Amino acid sequence: MNMNDALKIIAKFMAVSARTAPKTAGKDYIEVKVIDDDKEIARLGAEMAAYGEKHGKKNYDRDGKGVASCGAVLLVAIKDAKTAGLNCGACGYDECSKMPEPREGSEFAGPFCPWRFVDLGIAIGSAAKTASMFNVDNRIMYRIGVVARKMNLIDGDVVLGLPLSATGKNIFFDR
Repeated sequence: MNMNDALKIIAKFMAVSARTAPKTAGKDYIEVKVIDDDKEIARLGAEMAAYGEKHGKKNYDRDGKGVASCGAVLLVAIKDAKTAGLNCGACGYDECSKMPEPREGSEFAGPFCPWRFVDLGIAIGSAAKTASMFNVDNRIMYRIGVVARKMNLIDGDVVLGLPLSATGKNIFFDR
């Protein structure tokens, strides 16, 4: 069996883990997408390197190289997330109704209720746990999300990515 074929299957299991992860107040604002087309993965890696070069941002080239040589990528995002309605002040406002509406930033949209970022973290962490159960090398990456969003690979306001690899050495930790 080709290792990339296995990674494509495991990425789908990871998507299930992200989808079914618990969400604050039972409200789901999580988007999930598996990228398993070799050409699209290579294009994502190349675009990451180009983005880093264009914007003078370090390590996009390094991470883009890792992505270009992986077998699948899982994207997890939050989209159109509403506040949790807790009036907890974690966002800096005593009442949820006083938090400003999200606006487009240089890489992501925001602000959002911090509990929605907790939801994103739980979802991507659940996906990483599933990869670990299959002994698949992976790494949660902010940089993938920036570029995947700009490429319209997923419709999300804040995006994280998990590239997958099955080689003798974890390619995502060569630093």
